[in-house]
Amino acid sequence: MRILKASEFSLNRQVDYGTPKQLETVKNILRDVREEKDAALLRYTALFDKVELTADQLLVPDACYAAAYTQVEPSFIEAIRQAAANIRTFHEQQKRRSWMDIQPDGTMLGQIVRPLARVGVYVPGGKASYPSSVLMNVIPAQVAGVREIVMVTPPGTNGQEDIDPYILVAAAEAGVREVYRAGGAQAIAALAYGTETIRPVDKICGPGNIYVALAKREVYGVVDIDSIAGPSEIVVLADSTANPAYVAADLLSQAEHDEMASAVLVTDSPALATAVADEVACQLAELPRRHIAAASLEHYGAIIVVDSLDEGVQIVNKLAPEHLEIMTADPMSWVGQIENAGAIFVGAYSAEPVGDYFAGPNHIIPTNGTARFASPVDVDMFIKKSSLIRYSKEALLQHGSTIMELARREGLEGHAKAIEIRLQAERKVD
Repeated sequence: MRILKASEFSLNRQVDYGTPKQLETVKNILRDVREEKDAALLRYTALFDKVELTADQLLVPDACYAAAYTQVEPSFIEAIRQAAANIRTFHEQQKRRSWMDIQPDGTMLGQIVRPLARVGVYVPGGKASYPSSVLMNVIPAQVAGVREIVMVTPPGTNGQEDIDPYILVAAAEAGVREVYRAGGAQAIAALAYGTETIRPVDKICGPGNIYVALAKREVYGVVDIDSIAGPSEIVVLADSTANPAYVAADLLSQAEHDEMASAVLVTDSPALATAVADEVACQLAELPRRHIAAASLEHYGAIIVVDSLDEGVQIVNKLAPEHLEIMTADPMSWVGQIENAGAIFVGAYSAEPVGDYFAGPNHIIPTNGTARFASPVDVDMFIKKSSLIRYSKEALLQHGSTIMELARREGLEGHAKAIEIRLQAERKVD
């Protein structure tokens, strides 16, 4: 890894949001599925996934779940159950409640909190499967009270029964039994617009390739979406007390995700910088995905040596990383100075994979610097709020003229008249 001074570091990572040709392809797919429904969905499944399905084969039958349980290790089932319990416990703390405030003059103001009715979760196929992401999308929605959660995932190359069994077990353990064999932009279109087989949803969550990302962006407004996710990121803020082997392993844990993943160490210790660089080289040679990790480190990895940890914190806040690990002599003393980070891992034993899989907080976290204004997936993403306003006669008589003043300053006489007519009527009665 490159060892740089702070003044030499610049992370100019251009996230690919698609070419004009890719966008045109996505728009055509969305239009076709919106107009032709199942027929277009099945046609694109045959074209892109090389699987011929009929409409009645889109929904995964119960027998496939039972078969999936026989294809995975009992240890995986136990692990997914423990992780699900932790994730549920954490997200239960985020639940909101409706509230009302009645004032002395009889005015009642409040907020009604309701869950979304139906949510769609996209689970990608391709290079790797991520059953943990099934839990991270589904469980917060369940805690929020969403009644219907539907999942779409690409069919396997053998058609009917070739969906990854680990994905199906994770879905079953999370309580999802409405799973469809559909992937790509065509699956996003089906969730947004509906087909004869797949009813439309209110929100679409989950990562995918560039075509899925573009499709989600295009259907936003018809439905809500979670975000447009970029490549994974980790920043480690460390001093001389950090274990170089731990730091190197954690940097590699993100670099192996994707060639565009970013792994950065920020330290005030030149000795640690050198030791981590050596450790990365040694550990990289043993990784099965070392070619991916090596490309990530070459283009988007760095070790930044700063004059002080205060300067290091400034860099961290500028980067606004998806994942931040603090490995210092007193890590909690720095937490309050971190303004921009999706998830903060404190201390030597809080390795990033602890959060990815097991601890409970959500691992779907803002990327590409969006932690400046965005948050991890949580229960709030699956609720909607309605304001509640009941104005009393006394309150309207007291404040009506003020409301009319504001309306007329904006040139909206009809707004003012809606108040004035009531004031005149009530004053005549009085």
